This record gives sequence, C-alpha cells and structure tokens, in this order.
Amino acid sequence: MDAVPYLAAASAIAALALAFYYYKAVEAASPGDDRMVFLMGEIQKGAKAFLRKEYQWVSVFAVALAILLAVVITPLAAVSYALGALLSAAAGYAGMTVATMANARTTEAAKEGPSKALPVAFRGGAVMGFSVAGLALLGLMLTYLLFVEWLEVDDAFEIVTAFGLGASTIALFSRVGGGIYTKAADVGADLVGKVEAGIPEDDPRNPATIADNVGDNVGDVAGMGADLFESYAGSIIAPISLTAFAFGLTAAEAGGDNVLPLLVFPMAIAFIGMVASIIGSFFVRGGDSTDSKALSRALHMGTNVAMGITVLGTLAVAFWLFDDDAFFDKPWGLAVSVIGGLLVGWGLGKTAEYYTSDHYGPVKKIAAQSETGPATTILAGISGGMVSVAGSVALILAGVGIAYWGGEQTFIAGEGGIYGIAVAAIGMLATTGVVVSVDAYGPIADNAGGIAEMAELDPSVREVTDALDSLGNTTAAIAKGFAVGSAALTALALFKSFEFAIAQADPSSTLNLNIGEVDVFIGLFIGAALPFLFAALTIDAVGRAAAKMIEEVRRQFREIPGLREGAPGVVPDSARCVEISTEASLKEMVVPGGLAVVVPLVVGFIDVDALGGLLAGALVTGFALAIFMANAGGAWDNAKKYIETGHHGGKGSDPHKAAVVGDTVGDPFKDTSGPAMNILIKVMTIVSLVFASAFV
Repeated sequence: MDAVPYLAAASAIAALALAFYYYKAVEAASPGDDRMVFLMGEIQKGAKAFLRKEYQWVSVFAVALAILLAVVITPLAAVSYALGALLSAAAGYAGMTVATMANARTTEAAKEGPSKALPVAFRGGAVMGFSVAGLALLGLMLTYLLFVEWLEVDDAFEIVTAFGLGASTIALFSRVGGGIYTKAADVGADLVGKVEAGIPEDDPRNPATIADNVGDNVGDVAGMGADLFESYAGSIIAPISLTAFAFGLTAAEAGGDNVLPLLVFPMAIAFIGMVASIIGSFFVRGGDSTDSKALSRALHMGTNVAMGITVLGTLAVAFWLFDDDAFFDKPWGLAVSVIGGLLVGWGLGKTAEYYTSDHYGPVKKIAAQSETGPATTILAGISGGMVSVAGSVALILAGVGIAYWGGEQTFIAGEGGIYGIAVAAIGMLATTGVVVSVDAYGPIADNAGGIAEMAELDPSVREVTDALDSLGNTTAAIAKGFAVGSAALTALALFKSFEFAIAQADPSSTLNLNIGEVDVFIGLFIGAALPFLFAALTIDAVGRAAAKMIEEVRRQFREIPGLREGAPGVVPDSARCVEISTEASLKEMVVPGGLAVVVPLVVGFIDVDALGGLLAGALVTGFALAIFMANAGGAWDNAKKYIETGHHGGKGSDPHKAAVVGDTVGDPFKDTSGPAMNILIKVMTIVSLVFASAFV
C-alpha cells in the first residue's frame, strides 16, 4: 500500500511523456502554405499575450490569498497553494501553445480528408489532456509524499487541501477571463460579420476573426484545461481530506491499518485511470467519412476503451485494499461506488449529447423554431436547456444513491456512505487524460475551419473542418457534463469534510444545518442567489466587452475603404480587436472571480452555520444552472450549424439569421457562465474547508 503514491506519481510522469510524444507528432505535421503559417502565428501570438497578462493579474490575487493562508493556517499551506496554482497555469499554457500549433496543421491535413485531419486535432488536444492530468496528479502526489509521509508536518492534510485551492484559483479566473474574451470576440464577429455585413464566418475581411480564433484557445483550451485540472485534483483531494478530518488524523497516524487503505484508494484509482487513458488514446483513428456519427465513434473509441480498463482495474484495486480486513467487508462495495460515478459521468455526457447534437430532436426543434424568428429560437433553446436539467439531476441522484450504498457495504461500521460518494467523483474523472484530449480537440477543429476560410482554401477543406467542428461542440458539452457532475459529488464530500474540520478545530462547535434556524435560512438563500449573481455578472461582462468589439468592427468596415468589398491588398486591423478583447476580459473577470472567494470568507467569519447554509444553497442552484446553460448554449450553436448544412433555407436565410442570434445568446451561456459554475461551487467549498479552523 505504501507504494501507491509512488505508482500514481510514475503514471503521471508517463502521461507527461506521452504529452511530449504527441507534441512532437503534431510538430512534425505540415502547417501548410505561408498564409496559413502567418494566420497560425497571429493566433498563437494573441493567445500567448493574453495568457501572460491574465496570469500577471491573477498572480496579485494569488499572492494575497497565499499570504492570508500563511498567516491564518501555516506558511507551508501557502507553499502547497502556490504549487497548485503554478502547475495549473503551466498545464494551461502548454496545452494552449500546442493547440495553436495544431490548428493550421489540422487544416492542411483536412485537404486529404478526415482520416488525416482528425488524428492531428486529437493529438493536439491530447497534449492538453495529458499535461493537465499528469501535472495535477504528479503535483498532488509530491505534496502528499512531502508533507504527510516524508516530513510528517503538523496540519499536513490542511496543507494538501491547499493544493486544491491553488488549482481552483487559477481555474476560476482562467474560465471567467478566457470565457469573456472568447465570447466577446465571437459575438462581435458574428453579429457584425454574418448578420449585418452578410459575410461568411471567419471571412478574412472581418477584423474580429483573429480575436475569435485566439479566444477559442484562451477560453476553450487554457480555461477548460485549468477547469479540469482543478476538478481532477479536487476529486482526489476530497476523499483524502474526508478521511483525515473524519478521523482527526495527524501525518504520523496516516499509516494506520484502518485509514491507510482509505487514503491510498483514491490515488490507486487515479493510477488505474491514468494508465487506462494512456492506452485509450492510441485507439483514436480517423475514418474517411465526414458523417458526424462516424467521426464521433472514432473520437470516442479512446474514451470507451479507457473506461472499460478503469472498470476492471477498479475491481482489482478494491479487492486488494479492502479484502481480509477487520474494519472492512465486501470490497466490491467501493468498487461499485467508483464504477457508478464513472457510469453517471458517461450518462451525463450522453444526456448532454442528446440535447446538443443535431442528430436528435431538441436541436432540430430549435432549428425548426427559427422559421418564426429569433424570439421562438431563444425560447426553444431555453426550454430545451431547462428540460435537460431534470435528466441530469436524476442521474446525479442515482449516482449519489449507488455510491452511498456501495460505501455502506464496504464499511463494517456502516458509516462509509459519504466516502463512497467522494470516490464516485474520482470515478467520473479517472479518465481525465483522454476526456480532456477529446474536449480540447474541438477548439483546434474550430480554428482549423477559421484558417481554411481566412486562407481562402478550396471549399472541400472547409467541409471537412466543419464536420470536425460540429462534433467538437458536442464533445465540449460532454466534458462539461463530466466536470459539473464531479463538482456536485466533490463539493458534497468537501462539505462533509468541512463539517468534520469545524468539530476538530473546536470540539464544542458542531455545524448546524437546521433550516428552521434563522442564520442557516439566511445562508441558504445567499447561497441560492450567488450562482445567479455570478452568471449575471459574467454575462454582463461578455455583453460590455462584445459591445466594444461590435463598435470596432463597424468602425473598420465604415472607415477602411474597400474592406467590406474585399479589395486587393486591403486588410483589417485585427490587432486592435485582439487588444480590445484582452483589456475588456481582464478588467471584467475581477469582480465575479473575487466574489467566489470573498463571500464565503466574510460569511464564515461572521457565522459558521450561515456558511453551511450558503454552501448547500450554492451547490443545488449552481449545479442546475451549469447544466441548463451549457446544454442550452450547445443546442443553439448546433441548431445554427444544422441550418448551415442546408436545412430550413440554409446560410443567409431568415431562419439562419434567427439561429445566429440564438447562438449569440448561447455563447456566454455555454462558454463563460455555465462552465464557471462548477468551479464556483468547489472554490467556495474548498475555501471554507481550508479556513475552517480559523472560523471557529
């Protein structure tokens, strides 16, 4: 058992080696002609400049929080926090760098068909996927080994938990900042270009297209990578902290016969999942068809193989750790919890696919509603997103019930249900390496289509990239389902850890969650309102940033002679649009990002019971809002693409214009506010857990 953290760390190093292998494979592919190389360079330059500025802004907040941790908890917690933040930022930067290399190479490969283009885009995404999973697991294992096993320091488990807080800080600002950037550019490009000027998406005449393509990388690659980094690390930390705070463990007691299996089981599942993801990634092969179902089968083959290996490995690990022990019985119980989480994550992904893919009724209904204008298009998308919440909630409840029951079976004392729920979250994210690879593939395919249009390549190339891009919208919705589902389970486990931490810090204090008590009731309503306020702030931020972008695009069409007509030698000032998106998004991310950290701290120092109510309220409404916004936004986007393939009048028709408006409304839903909800839930919970001893 003592070897498990080392095995997990070794698998993380193997994942990073695989990321480097895929990086070299992408680098070896041809980037195309000089025009394509120029466009790729502009996108990469804009993305790197944004991330550097974003990290400079976030570092100010991170340093302040690190100082607070050092003063209130221990200086070592600040070290762990900084490590989590730095590795999360590094994973995002590395993934974004390769994604912006892979875009033109995917475009060039698309000249030969999807069988060549899909593997290039996937390998570009795989660098992100295995950088995220590898750095998260390696950093967490080093933190655990250093503070718990090697140094056996006081408050070791609070220090390990601070690693997750560091990851959460970067994830929150990366998702919000990147999301505001990408959608401000996207909305500006669409509303002025496609609706007002009547020119195609990604047309080289549109000044906002470079900014739009930069946004795909800083929001959907770097932001999403930081999100999944935090989710993955948090899912491993949750059962470890739950065990530590439930038993009141010190580092010296972590090797006890009863608790050691509980501490290393999450690491063992992470090890199995990492190995499975590495194997699964080699099963992704592109076919010759541009049919989205065929492409989907090819892309998801890696995920399915990884899930199958994880199921078998989980059963083996559970019997190894929990068999023949006086404290545990029925080792298959915790295996059921993990596998249940894995299947619920898959089910959430399939639910998202049903509500966002143009193969199914909900998206076709939205497309049909566009016949009667933008209002009915928007109404259909809102109702579809709301309906999808019901199915997702049912799946989460099933997952919670199965995981709780499995945990109860394994613990002889019958008190392992919450631990079962905690490890179910790892089940959802065990295959993070390949899940993120599939998700990061989407923005690369999107960029490839943009480069094909801006480089004025043969329309057959755009057909291939459009087919890849349409699938990318669905894979993004699937990954968001995994992320928000794991957030609900992880937050529940962290919430229980918070309860134990309060009692441990002050034995006379117990967390009271009776809603008949006025402070709990007040906290519940504050928590319920916070996700709505957070969503409103981020949507408003996109609106304000997009308004500046729209005015700039209109100005250039108005003031640059021959730009709208495409006169030879006339080029737009794309750099100004990149600058507008960068400045606006960095300013706008500060308030919603700070809200997630400051509110629980303020409420916690005033009344711990009110904080308990706040966390409960935010968990429920945040989960529902995240599902609603992600699925509604994805459905609007694919309804627009469905019409562009020739249905309901095709491109340029009135239904198409209505669908573009719907897609514009959906952009901040699916790529800014919705994805940030799961981070909001966990940031508030993990802040509360780390500072629990200070509150009492």
